[in-house]
Amino acid sequence: MKRIETDLAPKAIGPYSQGVMVNNTLYVSGQIPFNPETMKEVEKEITTQTKQSLENILAIVEAAGLSKQNIVKCGIFMADLTSFAEMNKAYQSFFGEHKPARFAVEVSRLPKDVLIEIEAIAVK
Repeated sequence: MKRIETDLAPKAIGPYSQGVMVNNTLYVSGQIPFNPETMKEVEKEITTQTKQSLENILAIVEAAGLSKQNIVKCGIFMADLTSFAEMNKAYQSFFGEHKPARFAVEVSRLPKDVLIEIEAIAVK
């Protein structure tokens, strides 16, 4: 097991790693929409927050020597599923023709009261 850490994604706000590589599989911890430079939440709007969470994931994936194409699954936690269409549009824009497996669920609350948190799994 190898811990993956990068300054290009927000520092962990708890006792966990940004990512963990086990053999050829990278497990990326849930990423909230924080700007890694300021460690502050980006604009409280679902499209912007989705984009930032995905960019944070990509920074960790790239720190492990992988690319967006290596992402095989995402888990999406949303504070309000009525924003699903807007989130989905930002998600599709980010991934393009690459279509990882995924789930999306509504939860009662997220860390720091953000609108979205996304986790990912990538494989070499």
